[in-house]
Amino acid sequence: MHRLGRRAALLASPALLLGRGAGAQDAWPSRPVTLIVPWAPGGSNDVAARLLAPALEARFGQPFVVENRPGGGGSLGMGQAVRARPDGQTLLVSSASNHVFHPLIAPSLGYDVQDALVPVCMLVDVPNVIAVSNAFGVTTLQELIGKARRTKGGISFGSSGVGSSNHLAGELLRMRTGIELTHVPYRGGGQAIADLISDTVPMVVLNLPTVFGPASAGQVRIIAVGSAERVRSRPEIPTVQEQGVPDYAVRSWTGLFAPKGTPAVVIEKLAPALREIMEVPGTRQRLADMGSEPIWMDPAETARFVRAEYDRWAPVVKAANIKPE
Repeated sequence: MHRLGRRAALLASPALLLGRGAGAQDAWPSRPVTLIVPWAPGGSNDVAARLLAPALEARFGQPFVVENRPGGGGSLGMGQAVRARPDGQTLLVSSASNHVFHPLIAPSLGYDVQDALVPVCMLVDVPNVIAVSNAFGVTTLQELIGKARRTKGGISFGSSGVGSSNHLAGELLRMRTGIELTHVPYRGGGQAIADLISDTVPMVVLNLPTVFGPASAGQVRIIAVGSAERVRSRPEIPTVQEQGVPDYAVRSWTGLFAPKGTPAVVIEKLAPALREIMEVPGTRQRLADMGSEPIWMDPAETARFVRAEYDRWAPVVKAANIKPE
């Protein structure tokens, strides 16, 4: 065979072409990576993404750009991630709201969330809290329950949107206590907490990282945490169960997901890198300061965890009869 012909044959070899493709994937990321947050700025997903983005940039040498895409209970940003090119350049910072609650409430999304998005890893556990405005005049959950029972028409509570974990936490409180609560959905936790501060809404159920800053500044009051146990970094906040509401436990979480078809090598790089980042004392302390706790899980563990959450909440969503926006 002539030298030129041998060279052409080698270049056309499937094995070599595969190797070249793998090499390109190994070079990931070759340009800025977009982290889609399907909620407005200021919420717990946004806070986690903006905490981790600089560490990822330092690790991989490319910018990790947080892009907020609120709307539709998180479905707008989630849909953008589903439709993105599966090359590792677009990732979704998701939550229980996006992956569990909203698909249960609005099953006609046009895709199966757990099939269309593959898990990279679980990141943090995020407690829900009940907070009230300073003008509302209650300091404990039992005082709130009593006031709701005495108020004609009940009281309103804000959340980060229809189908959010906060919304479900409020509905579960209504179901467990029998009080009348009217849901006021916002396009993100930041907007809800702003209206709580101004007493536009008397009560919110939001993630602790969203509420902690205003509560520490004395602008609002946290009266209960929705987790089964007190938060280790905020042990002074009593749980809902401690305050006389049995069988109440709601948790949220933040995880990282990628469009289906994303090269395995990308996930194999990201997941352990994030585990190392989450174990850095400074990162853990910053998360603790916000009331969140690292709960890193590998892709397989994350998939099993999300499936179990979906199965656990399906009967609650059905009983609450929540309708999509």
